[in-house]
Amino acid sequence: MKRVPRNASALWNLGSKQFSILFHDGRLSNHNTFGNNFNTPAEEWLPYGLGSPLSAQAIFPMVAQFEMAGNSGENEIAGAIHDRIDMAWPIIAKRVRTIEDYGDLFVDAFDEISSSEQVEISHIGEALAAFIGIEWKSIDSRFDHYLAGNNAALNLMEKRGMELFYGKANCSSCHSGALFTDHDFYALALPPFGPGRTRTFDPYARDVGRMAETDRIEDAYRFRTPSLKNITLTAPYGHNGAYPNLYGIIKHHLAPQKSFDDWEPTLANLPKVDWLTKVDFLVQDNSFEMARVRNKIDITPVELKEVEIHELIAFLRSLTGETVEKFTFGIPTKVPSGLSIDSK
Repeated sequence: MKRVPRNASALWNLGSKQFSILFHDGRLSNHNTFGNNFNTPAEEWLPYGLGSPLSAQAIFPMVAQFEMAGNSGENEIAGAIHDRIDMAWPIIAKRVRTIEDYGDLFVDAFDEISSSEQVEISHIGEALAAFIGIEWKSIDSRFDHYLAGNNAALNLMEKRGMELFYGKANCSSCHSGALFTDHDFYALALPPFGPGRTRTFDPYARDVGRMAETDRIEDAYRFRTPSLKNITLTAPYGHNGAYPNLYGIIKHHLAPQKSFDDWEPTLANLPKVDWLTKVDFLVQDNSFEMARVRNKIDITPVELKEVEIHELIAFLRSLTGETVEKFTFGIPTKVPSGLSIDSK
């Protein structure tokens, strides 16, 4: 019925304590607004017992209409969510704990429970967060080795790119720190398309970014600075996947308004779905919304030569972990539920 409105965020290093804000619009964060240690879309109905933003985030895809839950009337989970978001999590927890092997594994993993009947969605979220934190930990890129004192870890072109990144290109003003993100929000005038992440009162498809969470007009079209660790593995780029490669997204950062004007829908590389194609780019016909997005820019344009852009790309490639495809656990041959596993 609808495309997923945003590009999926990468999982690399989300177990780090530096990640206290998650999602492109920061709608999940460490904050005791609702008395449960987190500010989330579930508000006061978020289950207790979740120990980190990542464990809280891990339980939301299960209740997301266009990710795992489906549409109201299609299944029990979707129907429960229609009543209230937290109505589905107990159903999911029961499905998991009544599979004998899963129940036993949870009892072994958590000291506070002694029987499978005690397994709740918070335990599932904690288990998922522990898995993600270990499986997608990546701190062994060639740049990491360079920082550790191995001057030969980067070649000359990569070092030139590094100098641009921390100097003339001004990338590090936002992509700072060990994980290359300041965890803040900026408007980049990325070309809008797709269904957007609309609010209940939006009259048309659009995505206002951080403003949907804060209700502050100054946050319109601002999105969270992504980490650049393993950035070569996470195409397409932008909160909506507007650019298919690093060259395109870098060019956009250098001259946002020109790139906005030059952008072509074919760059989105959307899977062809006949009943969705007609609405994929409707927002592009809305001159008022397009003008609003185009003119909200928080970054300063920078002039770089073509060779300098390619030097920047070379440096970004050095941020890829050397053992990035050698996962700690890897894909199992089977799971306790007996469900088939797609290993591709």
